[in-house]
Amino acid sequence: MNPVDIIILSNGPGEVTTWVRPVVKALRKQLGDDISQVRISVILSPCPHASGQETAIAQSYPEVNRVQAPEHFWQFLLWGKTAESWDWRSQGVVIFLGGDQLFPVIVGKKLGYKTIVYAEWEARWHGFIDKFAIMKAQVAKNVSPKYANKFTVVGDLMLDVGENVHGGSKLNTTKILGILPGSKAAKLTQGVPLMLAIAEYIHKKSPQIEFFIPVAPTLSLATLASFANPETNKFTKIFGFEGASLSGNLLTTTTGLSVELKQENPAYDSLSKCSLCLTTVGANTAELGALAIPMIILLPTQQLDAMRSWDGLPGLLANLPGVGSSLAKLINWWMIKHKGLYAWPNIWAQAEIVPELVGELQASEVGEMVLDFLENPQKLEVIRNDLRNVRGEGGAGEKLAILVKQELF
Repeated sequence: MNPVDIIILSNGPGEVTTWVRPVVKALRKQLGDDISQVRISVILSPCPHASGQETAIAQSYPEVNRVQAPEHFWQFLLWGKTAESWDWRSQGVVIFLGGDQLFPVIVGKKLGYKTIVYAEWEARWHGFIDKFAIMKAQVAKNVSPKYANKFTVVGDLMLDVGENVHGGSKLNTTKILGILPGSKAAKLTQGVPLMLAIAEYIHKKSPQIEFFIPVAPTLSLATLASFANPETNKFTKIFGFEGASLSGNLLTTTTGLSVELKQENPAYDSLSKCSLCLTTVGANTAELGALAIPMIILLPTQQLDAMRSWDGLPGLLANLPGVGSSLAKLINWWMIKHKGLYAWPNIWAQAEIVPELVGELQASEVGEMVLDFLENPQKLEVIRNDLRNVRGEGGAGEKLAILVKQELF
């Protein structure tokens, strides 16, 4: 066969971890490891939710040969030139795995490559894209019949993340709670003290329960611990949390509770052992949902101007210099009054299948909800089943790779 190039367009932390990873593995399985025949390049576009580690994460995948950071994206999109002046083979395919679906149209046209778009909920540019790999048949529901042959249902790429992982195993007699307070200061400021205060409340009533925090790759242990320190985070006292100190990879609170900090990335193996997770909004809710791990979503609003991590325009306005604090208070007031669905599993289901708690949250109230779930495992099983049912079928990475192979050869 003629040597080919595969370009993967992606952007945010969730896409790079849960879409790119299974796809590149499947591509190598289908097309082999010989770089002289098949070369895989990942080109990242800017993302408002980027952690700053997306380039390093993509570079860590052994299946990937070249990675371009998002700061060089616009130059590539407009002029077709990469920062390192990469060469391109005469035959290739562009795979869309995050960003704007217009991007593969432009890149494919410039390089003369075939284009494949992975679409979860919506497919665009039907006349310009060669193939759509879709999560569910509903994505193609309103597509013109003349484009119907472009659509193939491959299933849910995020389920490939947990291909060999089974969340909330009934055989696990130790009850483990995962604490996911986020990765940015806007969420950590309230999330860390609130979730640790909840953990203290639960520990006091059920000392046998274990806790851990999967630390985001963008955070050092010391940085995370600083949000549990009353001297560096004034919001700790608002939640009745007296603080915690860091020793090695253990965060120990003043009441004697030890919470393990785990730096494995991704933390799917550890998360799969959890009976339940406490988390905030973001890509982590999608990952937990794909792993069918029950969760409670926490959006504390004790300090209205502190919560500035909304998605889209509200998040941008809340972080404007000078007026951001006032706008944040107004936006948060409006968001609370017009509560929608914030967690990805709930958005997928268009129903609250995992609890979303928004408002002036108290550790004792949330702690009692957690204990009730743990004492009534059938409630957790209902959530697990709902999470499994709301997603598409698995094996999407392999099906997408087969589609790529068909387009190339």
